[in-house]
Amino acid sequence: MRTMTILFAAGLVCSAVPASAEVMQKSEAGFVSRIAGEVAVSPAEAWKALVSPSLWWNAQHTFSGDAANLTLEPNANGCFCEKLPVPKDAPAGQKPGSVVHMRVVYAEPYRALRMVGGLGPLQSEAVNGTMTVTFKPVDGSGGNRTRILWEYVVGGYMRYKADTIAGAVDKVLDGQLEGLVKLLGPVQPVEASAPVIATEAVNAEAPAAEEVPSYTPDPGRDEEAAGKSVKSALDKLFPGSGSAAPDDR
Repeated sequence: MRTMTILFAAGLVCSAVPASAEVMQKSEAGFVSRIAGEVAVSPAEAWKALVSPSLWWNAQHTFSGDAANLTLEPNANGCFCEKLPVPKDAPAGQKPGSVVHMRVVYAEPYRALRMVGGLGPLQSEAVNGTMTVTFKPVDGSGGNRTRILWEYVVGGYMRYKADTIAGAVDKVLDGQLEGLVKLLGPVQPVEASAPVIATEAVNAEAPAAEEVPSYTPDPGRDEEAAGKSVKSALDKLFPGSGSAAPDDR
């Protein structure tokens, strides 16, 4: 019992309560803890895993130190129990011990399970604890994804301060649900597709051709230009001859 109490307290001190867990109500009379998670399986598969706590319950939060000693009978008056093996140094003839963690009061396979009992350190207190577990298919998943919701309502007289015990219990229960989610497979976040960049159609226009001035024939100017061109060529052939052309003899 002492070991279980210390572990619950440690759950509060070591880390904060994750976003998936929340203490909904809290007073000196008790508290309400609500934990939710989604798994990538059908409600039927999630139910079957839940009623096999030896597969996912954290062994640190057992009296025997081994989750393999846990069993859960999913029917009215069924027991969420733990076997306490005979210690190695026990006297000859000592029989195994046992613990009733909770007892089933409502069982509707694949939809809901309700159990009553004080978990961990609450077992030694004069409180009533009611845990309701529901399984709901996620909309649009075709029945292949399930939302699991745990709600634990505790009320009565206890020697713990509500602020302390409510946070500790909430944290431990959240850790247990994480174990169940991990066993079944959490829902993978949908990866955002790469943004599609709209490209505008660019009309690749050919560069404008360099404008060539139009040519209009002018007989007078053309003849003059031709004469200058001939004179220039003669000057290069007969340097120093001056501007006058040689006489024909």
